[in-house]
Amino acid sequence: MKAKLLIVLMSAANLLALTRAVVQKGCPGINGVPGIPGNPGLPGPYGRHGAKGERGKTGPQGQKGDQGQQGSKGETGPEGHSNWKQCVSKLSRREDNGLLKECVFRKEQSSSLRVFFSGALRILNCVRCCKRWFFTFNGAECSGPMPIDGIVYMQGLRALQPLRVRHIEGYCENIPRGEVRVGFNVGNCAGYGNVDAHSGWNSVSRIVVEEVPAPQK
Repeated sequence: MKAKLLIVLMSAANLLALTRAVVQKGCPGINGVPGIPGNPGLPGPYGRHGAKGERGKTGPQGQKGDQGQQGSKGETGPEGHSNWKQCVSKLSRREDNGLLKECVFRKEQSSSLRVFFSGALRILNCVRCCKRWFFTFNGAECSGPMPIDGIVYMQGLRALQPLRVRHIEGYCENIPRGEVRVGFNVGNCAGYGNVDAHSGWNSVSRIVVEEVPAPQK
């Protein structure tokens, strides 16, 4: 009886072990159906600016290009012509007012005139006195843009004679072409009375007239 019971128990134990082996070592299942893809994610924020890179190496020198075509011939420029005149003399005039010397000049173009006087000028026998020397063009002072003049002023010492060479120069515009009478004159300073003047002394005086291009605008 005990032997039969032992055999039954052993058979039951073997059956349980066999059942466990079958459960643990089941056949692999079939792969499932893939899921639906998800929606794209939102863009991420911009990254920070990177650090400035180092300067690259200088590239090799390029090949020499072909010679360009010759340009067209330019227009003929104006002739290098200079139109000027000087009037010189041993001037020695004692007039206190009026025309001292005139230099007739022929102006060829619609341009400007450059003029200057060089010679000895002085005033005498006065205190706090003034005298004015100026240019005229066909009898009128320059108005383009302003008169061309110079003055001699003396503060004191009546016996003083400041005889020295002086230079008066300027440019005058808006003078028509043709003959121009360029005059050098003496007169009173604004706000001062008449005094003794002397124009030219013991030396050559000169008036120079030159036609020059119009100034820049």
